[in-house]
Amino acid sequence: MKERIEKAYESRPRRWIFEAAIAAVVLLLLIWSGAGVETSGTTQNGGRIALNILSGIFHPDTDLLFNLTTEGVPYLLLETVCIAFLGTIVGAVISVPLAFLSASNLTPKPVAFLGRILIMAVRTVPAFVYGLMFIRVTGPGAFAGLLTMSLCSVGMVSKMYIEAIEDLDTKVLESLDAAGCSAWQKIRYGILPQLMPNFASTAIYRFDINLRDATVLGLVGAGGIGAPLIFAMNSYRWNEAGAILAGLIVLVLLVEWISTKIRVKLARG
Repeated sequence: MKERIEKAYESRPRRWIFEAAIAAVVLLLLIWSGAGVETSGTTQNGGRIALNILSGIFHPDTDLLFNLTTEGVPYLLLETVCIAFLGTIVGAVISVPLAFLSASNLTPKPVAFLGRILIMAVRTVPAFVYGLMFIRVTGPGAFAGLLTMSLCSVGMVSKMYIEAIEDLDTKVLESLDAAGCSAWQKIRYGILPQLMPNFASTAIYRFDINLRDATVLGLVGAGGIGAPLIFAMNSYRWNEAGAILAGLIVLVLLVEWISTKIRVKLARG
């Protein structure tokens, strides 16, 4: 057995030349792409700017970090959380009837097909585009971010809700029907207990995504902490950018820890 293994190892294909060629091509592409980086408005190179950003994170502006006014990091983080949370709630509520209409095991095939087409259409548009559209309608601010997060949540949450609805255990409903339960009782005791853990877990997961997207949407003026961050970085105020990034990192880690605990609790009952 040992001799056969050694013989097979010796007769293995020699691919080191091909792998070395691939590595060389990738290295050349990286060097070529790095040579095309331009830093307008500053004489510093990209590496120096990256070091300045890291220095700002480790030496944040404490006055901005602990400023409790509307221009401080705590208020901006709270606004970002509110945009993500309310956007998730509105999107999840809208997704419930849309998911039931699009579930092929509950509605006729043509109706379910039209519902899925609508959900796919909502999902194809990026969040940035929705943000720019709502800013034109409502003006810049947190309300535009809320509408954007709500519409973006509908696309993903509806799809996950449909999968949960189509995985329903119909034997439970048949048992309740045989026991003479009404339609409301079948919904209350047969459908909701199966769907609520999945629905809640999906909504919590979407909230994690919305929290990060709400930060990015601030770059286009849709409220949140993104706009002050990009202004600080464009002005090379690295200590202010570091304070905002430090607060954002702590917020994301805290929300991730809490949401993970809740999802585990829901999964284990």
